[in-house]
Amino acid sequence: MKKFILFAFLLVGSTLGANAQKFALIDMEYILKNIPAFERANEQLNQISKKWQSEVEALATDAQTMYKNYQSESVFLSEEQKTKKEEEIINKEREASELRRTYFGPEGELFKKRESLLGPIQDEIYNAVKEIAEQKTYSLVIDRASASDIIFASPRIDISNEVLSKLGYSN
Repeated sequence: MKKFILFAFLLVGSTLGANAQKFALIDMEYILKNIPAFERANEQLNQISKKWQSEVEALATDAQTMYKNYQSESVFLSEEQKTKKEEEIINKEREASELRRTYFGPEGELFKKRESLLGPIQDEIYNAVKEIAEQKTYSLVIDRASASDIIFASPRIDISNEVLSKLGYSN
């Protein structure tokens, strides 16, 4: 009876061991820093963002200037002229707000531009990680850069350099 229990225990233990899951880590920040196309795309996004920000700030400055002028001139204006000036100021402020939302909103132009420039790079990385994971039978690949709960991970399971090599970049 003891032999049977021991045999059953060993059988279950070996079955569980055979089905052990393998894990790997990547460091997405490290990978992206080593891809020149990402750096170029990021620089292009920064330039576009600065240009659009200056356009929005110019409209906001115009609205502020209009308001300051209105304040200094308001004593000389009729009620009708005051109302007209106030509407012009409000329209200018609204225009600046709409432009800000158009450029920087959740579905704005900057978001779309970021998707068009960085999306293909991220897709390439994802496909490389997926290929490596399938080849080496990893059950899970975790991004060390975004997983703040990881306190320690062995460098042996970091496949970031393999991903870079798969993409054709030397590290």
